[in-house]
Amino acid sequence: MSKGTRSIKIAILGLGVVGNGVLETLTYKKNAFKDQFASELDVSYILVKDLNKPRELYSSNALITDDYERILSDDSVDIVVEVMGGDQPAFDYIKRAMENGKSVVTANKEVISKHGQELMSIASINGVHLLFEASVGGGIPIIRPLSKDLNANDVDAIRSIINGTTNYILTNMTYMGSTFAEALDEAQTLGYAESDPTNDVEGIDAVYKLSIMASLAFRSQILPQDVYREGISNLTANDFKYAKELGYVIKLMAIAKRQDSEIDIRVHPSLLPEEAPLAKVNGVYNAIQVHGDLVGHVLFHGQGAGGNATASAVVGDIIDVSGDLVRNANPVSYIWNGKESSIRSIAELVSRYYIRLTVEDRPGVMAKLTDVLGSKAISIASIIQKESDTSLNSAELVITTHPSKEADVQDALNDISELDVVKSIGSIIRIESGSAD
Repeated sequence: MSKGTRSIKIAILGLGVVGNGVLETLTYKKNAFKDQFASELDVSYILVKDLNKPRELYSSNALITDDYERILSDDSVDIVVEVMGGDQPAFDYIKRAMENGKSVVTANKEVISKHGQELMSIASINGVHLLFEASVGGGIPIIRPLSKDLNANDVDAIRSIINGTTNYILTNMTYMGSTFAEALDEAQTLGYAESDPTNDVEGIDAVYKLSIMASLAFRSQILPQDVYREGISNLTANDFKYAKELGYVIKLMAIAKRQDSEIDIRVHPSLLPEEAPLAKVNGVYNAIQVHGDLVGHVLFHGQGAGGNATASAVVGDIIDVSGDLVRNANPVSYIWNGKESSIRSIAELVSRYYIRLTVEDRPGVMAKLTDVLGSKAISIASIIQKESDTSLNSAELVITTHPSKEADVQDALNDISELDVVKSIGSIIRIESGSAD
């Protein structure tokens, strides 16, 4: 070891795609990191579930173990890197590592989303680091900007596409005309979607990430259960065809807005104008649009998932912690003060809406629909008859509204579903503007 260089001992928990990416990066860039940052980053342990599973390591002298207690009791370990995923045992491992004086770097959005405030407090009490840049947006730098670089701003809006799997599926449905099942099957074949895609396609993954960003941006404690959620599994090929005809694309949007003393926070499919910046984010890419009172609109865009992209953020955090350890600097924690927030009910949302429904193909249908919508003070922007099925005597209608209150729209849809001329209500999708404020 060169003079003035400190050896930093690291334990990696988990050796999946991200864990392998971290190990590979620390190995092949080891000399460069030593020269640049005066710290020799040595992986001492790798924790795995199954010691007998065949695996090819890029290169490492680390001890592979299934015994976490061995890592915990080794005082030479400076940094525990948690890339296992899931709530447990990851939460317990992170908590106990910090209580034993070890700094932690994690990519775990579920743990940070559910337990961020508690873990920040434990880190502070024990004088250690807890960094989690990779928990949102993969390789996109967003945690530091929200908590540090934009500190002078009052951030009042975040609009984002933060799940690469769903964005890949929606991109295929938009441009290839695929059904949801076809697009999901392709995403799974290519490794973009898990065999059980529920967390992605039902918006759960996006909820975790949005609650982390909103907690930092609004300096509040926002939990996953505070976030309104809808997934994409009910969307049909016709929705994408009609959206294109109307000048929109469909994206799974994660939106947080501070309005007076309340926070409007939600994840759901949205129609975006084709010319909007976020409408042009395709494939597995992510994008996060932030609005601050001083900086205005800022857009972060890049690969939101994958071993290398996520490893980039994880290793960046490792380097930051190592630098502070070499300098004996005090850990600088993110602002997460736990202030309770008033969450605005989705019923209070005012938005434009796209409504697709199947009706009987006979005179008088339009009048009945407009009567119901008018009785709820919902102004119609357009109502268009699309495809007809003469064998079933049915037609598909697409209605778009002017800005209306969510509660009124839901009441109207309940009444519409009772009309004798209505066969079924298909999709109800909120229409978002192209701006971030």
